[in-house]
Amino acid sequence: MLTVEIDNKDGFLWELPISNVQYNTTRYGKPSSCVITMLQGGWYEAKEFKINNGDIVRVQLDGAPVFYGFIFSIDRGRSEDVKITAYDQMRYLMFNETYVFKNVTASEIIQTIAADFKLETGSIADSGYVISSMVEDGVKLMDIVCKALDKTVIATKKIFVLYDDFGTLRLRDADDWHMDFILGDVSLVYDYVLTRSIDSDTYNRIKFVRDNKETNKRDVYILEDPNTIAKWGRLQHFQKVDEKMNPAQINELIELTMKAKNQETKTFSLQAIGDIRIRAGCRVFVYIQDEGINQYYQVEECSHNFDGSEHTMKLDLKVVDR
Repeated sequence: MLTVEIDNKDGFLWELPISNVQYNTTRYGKPSSCVITMLQGGWYEAKEFKINNGDIVRVQLDGAPVFYGFIFSIDRGRSEDVKITAYDQMRYLMFNETYVFKNVTASEIIQTIAADFKLETGSIADSGYVISSMVEDGVKLMDIVCKALDKTVIATKKIFVLYDDFGTLRLRDADDWHMDFILGDVSLVYDYVLTRSIDSDTYNRIKFVRDNKETNKRDVYILEDPNTIAKWGRLQHFQKVDEKMNPAQINELIELTMKAKNQETKTFSLQAIGDIRIRAGCRVFVYIQDEGINQYYQVEECSHNFDGSEHTMKLDLKVVDR
């Protein structure tokens, strides 16, 4: 049974009579959200009952924690339906700030920002890779974290997932986050869509520039693949690199970036009977015989929908090597 509680922070705790709940998670760059539709004005309401922005929302399924967050909007009209939108504490990373980091890991950057903004943290995995320098002036906190994680992926090929685990920020190595069951022909899935794309994150020409204080000019580094340019046209990725990087470091980085970006993006969307253990960031094994699919996928986005007693989910997946 799904239960939704509102904590008004004034000593009252209310269990809401819900008609629909949508719980959405994204692997990268966004907080989790929970959109709750309830009826208001019924006999069950005490005179003390109220809902305000900033109230705490707790969602549990059969007593197991699902979502912990804060109300950011309340929509109501002539009907008795009230829609509440809540986000987890990663919503507080959507504000701008200035930071200068030197010789730190992405894990350390996350811990610094969390401490500065009084965000609760849990288990923070060691991302390992030391970033020589990051200077971010008036940049969104979430973008700073994502940039650090991007640098880590390029250098190590390891994906780390930052998410809120029922009220605490957690950084987890995606390689260690595999579901212990299979989705597919005989397990939960009732529809799917396969997509191959070069539209969002595919590049075959990488251009790096570095400011050179000695010459007062910009050093330019270019790497391109004529074969895929002939197939797809020129798809350029432009990046300004740290002026302290030497040519060998830049050449290594440009080669790693080309290797990572010079390929089609393959995504896979599933609709299935819901399993609340699945959320964005984890990896699931999918078996669909007609498509020859028999491998792990990264969950990029996950949307759970609770409508009465029915629980379904939609997963946006990305191919990964285990």
